Amino acid sequence: MSTANTMRAISQDVLGGPEVLKEVELEIPEPGPSEVLVRVHAAGLNPTDWKHRANGNFLGKPPFVLGWDVSGVVEAVGLGVTVHKPGDEVFGMLPYPYGVGAHAEYVTAPARAFARKPAEVDHVQAGAVPLAALTAWQALVDTADVQPGQRVLIHAAAGGVGHLAVQIAKERGAYVIGTASSGKHDFLRGLGADELVDYRETDFAEAVRDVDVVLDTIGGDYRSRSLRTLRPGGLLVSILPSGSPELAEEAAGLGVRAVELLVEADQAGMSAIAGLVAAGTLRATVAEVFPLAEAAKAHALGDTGRTVGKLVLQVR
Repeated sequence: MSTANTMRAISQDVLGGPEVLKEVELEIPEPGPSEVLVRVHAAGLNPTDWKHRANGNFLGKPPFVLGWDVSGVVEAVGLGVTVHKPGDEVFGMLPYPYGVGAHAEYVTAPARAFARKPAEVDHVQAGAVPLAALTAWQALVDTADVQPGQRVLIHAAAGGVGHLAVQIAKERGAYVIGTASSGKHDFLRGLGADELVDYRETDFAEAVRDVDVVLDTIGGDYRSRSLRTLRPGGLLVSILPSGSPELAEEAAGLGVRAVELLVEADQAGMSAIAGLVAAGTLRATVAEVFPLAEAAKAHALGDTGRTVGKLVLQVR
């Protein structure tokens, strides 16, 4: 049980499976200059959470508290903060990757990592949005500048990033092609997808042609195979950066382009996303909601890779 100066959080001392996660009691952090303290109401989960839990990745060795998605209420502001005040409902992504820590009752972060939470959705809905939607936005809008009528191929279209990317691409006026198992096709049609490929039955690299933009959310050989679906001058954006120049070199040899993107905290992007959410043109599908204490169960479900949309921890 947390006290006036402490909070509940989900931490781990070793790398491994969901069983390494445990509820702990930590001191409530204080906001520094240009930071806000947010009382977390809901925090989304993303594949990067289970990858960091198992392998450390950017964070290295534990202990650490995972989580980058936040929806909550500003509790206090640090020196110089003017964009938020105590009592404001906000949502956003903690600076990726080192600003981690959303799976707790409170978190501090730069004030400009957050935007006002749309009043049209609750904290669970808002908490499901930030990292996945920012990834899709930065790939399709900031990087690819998708235009009306362009053909956009989205891999794992029913996943966390994928299903939001479908909606963002449609809002931009694109013709959207998605890869997903057949059982998820009706769901994706409901989001506006124009054409769907069952990757279990069909080789997308043979079935899809003349694409302007590919959003790669899978990596591996999907990246090279996707290059062959692009029309001359087309662009592949991979959200799984490897730091290797080989992909760009292969793309250049085919007369197309390929870039690797690592999502960034971005208030302007979050504000644009908030506008889409408020207008009803962007909505996260929440597959399941877990209380904070059951984070391990949420991770176990996420590890299956079979969920549609997002998993969310309800903190308050």
